[in-house]
Amino acid sequence: MAFAASATWEIHAIMSPNNAPSGQPESSSGQFDLYDLTVVVEAIEGNCTCNMAVGDHFHLRGGKLSLPEGQDFCVYALQATLPLLPAKQRLNHPADWMESDARVSCPDPACRLIMRIDRTQLRTFQHDDVSPIPWESIRDSRQAPPTS
Repeated sequence: MAFAASATWEIHAIMSPNNAPSGQPESSSGQFDLYDLTVVVEAIEGNCTCNMAVGDHFHLRGGKLSLPEGQDFCVYALQATLPLLPAKQRLNHPADWMESDARVSCPDPACRLIMRIDRTQLRTFQHDDVSPIPWESIRDSRQAPPTS
């Protein structure tokens, strides 16, 4: 039980009174910011059988991933980055490890490919452009008094 209480305190400690993450104010207009990301192969310290090269990269803009024309990217290296990308797109609490750590390794131990996730540009999105659930219905339900 002590762990649960501690975990609850930590969650509330990094939230503002309106439940928006610290550093990302709640927007009554339904706008929010995400970073564009570039994931770059920084080093290959082993034998990469997927013919990756230092400097190979892909981009993430909003929810869309793109590669430079004519370039491919190892699916195993790519899948190692995917769980981290949505968190890297967002401004997190300054003490969050997502703000300081930026390297990911390919899961192939013989390859030892290291990728770096770079934030490149901050973009503003409109909720209704990226979700089928209207912002008005969410905003109205968040402003309603809690029921007991």
